[in-house]
Amino acid sequence: MKKARSNKAQAQQQSNGTSHSKLARYLDPNSSWDKDKLLDTLHWIRQALGLSCGLVWGAIPLVGAIWIILFLAISTGVVYWVYSQRLKIDEEEFGGHGALLQEGLFASFTLFLLGWILVYSLVHF
Repeated sequence: MKKARSNKAQAQQQSNGTSHSKLARYLDPNSSWDKDKLLDTLHWIRQALGLSCGLVWGAIPLVGAIWIILFLAISTGVVYWVYSQRLKIDEEEFGGHGALLQEGLFASFTLFLLGWILVYSLVHF
């Protein structure tokens, strides 16, 4: 029974032409990148980073503006690393560094603050 399921899963992967997960497909440097796909990828990376940092900052408990600045630096650094080093794309084709670095920044910052404040308030008060 297990063998039949694994053969079926392998057949589905081969019919799709890929054996990578969806996350790996979005971080594949050999993939073709259009502007929407790249901006969506950077946006969701930043959202995941914002939520995880907010939860960690609230649980530890960290307070002060230095931690906000550190989050912004980490978030910008990770996004820059993804598109320049991991994906190796030419940023000028996608609007330059400014357009790529600000993609999803404000939504991520809001999610970061929401997670930080909620966890801090629920755990430490």
